[in-house]
Amino acid sequence: MPAAFVLKRLALAVPTLIGVAVIVFVLLRVVPGDPIAMMIPPGASEADIANLRRLYGLDAPIWQQFIRWAGEILQGEFGTSISMRRDVVELILGRLPATLELAVAAIVLAVALGVALALVGTWGQDGPAEVLVDGFTGLTLAIPDFLWGLIFILLLGVAVPLLPISGRIDPRLGFEFATGFYLVESLVRGEWRIFGDIVAHLVLPAVALALPLVAAVARLLKSSLQGVLQEDYVAMAKARGMGRWRIILHQALQNAAIPTVTLGGVQFTFLIGGTVLIERIFSYPGIGNMAIGAVIQRDLPLIQGLVLTFAVIFIVVNLLVDMSYAALNPRLRR
Repeated sequence: MPAAFVLKRLALAVPTLIGVAVIVFVLLRVVPGDPIAMMIPPGASEADIANLRRLYGLDAPIWQQFIRWAGEILQGEFGTSISMRRDVVELILGRLPATLELAVAAIVLAVALGVALALVGTWGQDGPAEVLVDGFTGLTLAIPDFLWGLIFILLLGVAVPLLPISGRIDPRLGFEFATGFYLVESLVRGEWRIFGDIVAHLVLPAVALALPLVAAVARLLKSSLQGVLQEDYVAMAKARGMGRWRIILHQALQNAAIPTVTLGGVQFTFLIGGTVLIERIFSYPGIGNMAIGAVIQRDLPLIQGLVLTFAVIFIVVNLLVDMSYAALNPRLRR
């Protein structure tokens, strides 16, 4: 992958981040509501209120607030959370690993199941297998992720309590982690009991997030595969006596996968956003759950930091998607 390609994509990301920062900063300050009002104790004087506004930089015009905030961002300072009275960077870094583990688990599950369903549907084209695959994908696509979450809680958490429905790990285990990546760390350290408990807590929210994407991946890949199977080189492979499964796996899959890579990259960013509701439903301690609390509390520094974090994730994922294009199609490397 040429370094110029990566540098060009990173340069194009700068205006995006600036635009996101400006829009979010302005919108948060023109919507109704006063974040300082929630911090004022009963009987606070006007001087106390003015001191709080000065402390959080809300006493200056919007343009001055933005310049000050942008300068702090360039120095790695996102401010102090109004509701939690803690450094925003510290709060986000403490919760981000949980969200990343949930989103990665969901995307891996979605791609694995989606590819498997697409291959089965393509192999059994115009037969019962394709009908079953289309029926399943239609059902999963029609139900949003948060509704799947509620269904799983009622069925597998209440009616038949097989799996945990809240939290990230059983607090009774009393295990101390060195990082926020519980799943990875427990696996590396060989703590299989801890690893199993984390996986059990991760299953329901990850599956709820993954199911709508399973349908999207399966439908797009199946359609692409069926289109590629009409190409001349596939007909030549058939004439040479190559079997249907071998043609699908070795001849058609790589070319048909390019649109699916695009979808997977875009949907991964949607998964990060989708964790907001799923984390709230399952009381999962990620940045999505924290974002809802920040909006309810109108915690401006925390909301701004979270939005920029989402924007950076979106840009990084899109860069990785562009790089995977070149890996799948050598002509794009030029």
